[in-house]
Amino acid sequence: MKPPRLVVLRALKIGDLVTAVPALRALARAYPMHERVLAAPDALRPLAGLLRSVDRVVDVAPLGVLPAILGDPAVAVNLHGKGPESTRVLAAARPERLIAFGCGERGCRVEGPRWRADEHEVERWCRLLSESGIDADPDDRRLAPPPVAPPPVAVGATIVHPGASAPARRWPADRFAAVARAEVDAGRRVVITGDPSERRLARQVADLAGLDDGVVLAGRTSLLELAAAVAAADVVCSGDTGVAHLATAFGTPSVVLFGPVSPAHWGPPAHDPRHRALWAGRLGDPHAPRVDSGLLHIGVDRVVATLGEVCGRKTNR
Repeated sequence: MKPPRLVVLRALKIGDLVTAVPALRALARAYPMHERVLAAPDALRPLAGLLRSVDRVVDVAPLGVLPAILGDPAVAVNLHGKGPESTRVLAAARPERLIAFGCGERGCRVEGPRWRADEHEVERWCRLLSESGIDADPDDRRLAPPPVAPPPVAVGATIVHPGASAPARRWPADRFAAVARAEVDAGRRVVITGDPSERRLARQVADLAGLDDGVVLAGRTSLLELAAAVAAADVVCSGDTGVAHLATAFGTPSVVLFGPVSPAHWGPPAHDPRHRALWAGRLGDPHAPRVDSGLLHIGVDRVVATLGEVCGRKTNR
């Protein structure tokens, strides 16, 4: 007899998956006899394997119709959004139980916890479960390093990750380059990471910093190798993007630059001294086509000084 199926929708990006780790682990504890299926982009499959709470990943586009093989699950959980679109996607699969935030719109009538806009992403999904009768711990974020060797150049290095999915959250390349140069001048090794689409940006940062192409890992690593690099590094400097969440998950010290979005919503744990979120206190449009003015308010000297402070505390890893 096939086990009952639990379907969890989180069809987003790297950072979104990592911030859902505590909720996914809570679901694994609550439904140990279920087949636990994560509906997410197939590109995240290698990373999902690190969670030890997902049995398999089924490729789903954001807000795309679930494949027929996921129909009639015992439980469906919306960790994607507040609805109605994402909740309708799961409701169409006809689950016996649907866990989602309350929604009263047509085709999305769910009696669930109330959505709160001013809430950290990790705590939001844990609260959804807790108020649905499933214990969840927001501090259960840690991941074991990936079972692949990190790029040797990344071991013990400072990772500079200049990319972000939206220009609004992308600190200028020349400023990242100045940080990289300062790290090298202080005797630290630097590598520059990114996905294949960010290789040109990473090379620009390296060129401006006077570094050779050998330190540019962008476009030269798989997702697991990138994760392994983060786990093996001494410190990570990045914007508000997936690599910052990986640093939190692996316990690698980090300095994260926030612009249009408050770190109170997406930042590393405020109580963990290994991680620092820098923010000018200004809110803006995270999807704007140009860099956020608040992000520009963060200067190079502040970032370099904070990296020095964080590196001085990394004995607590």
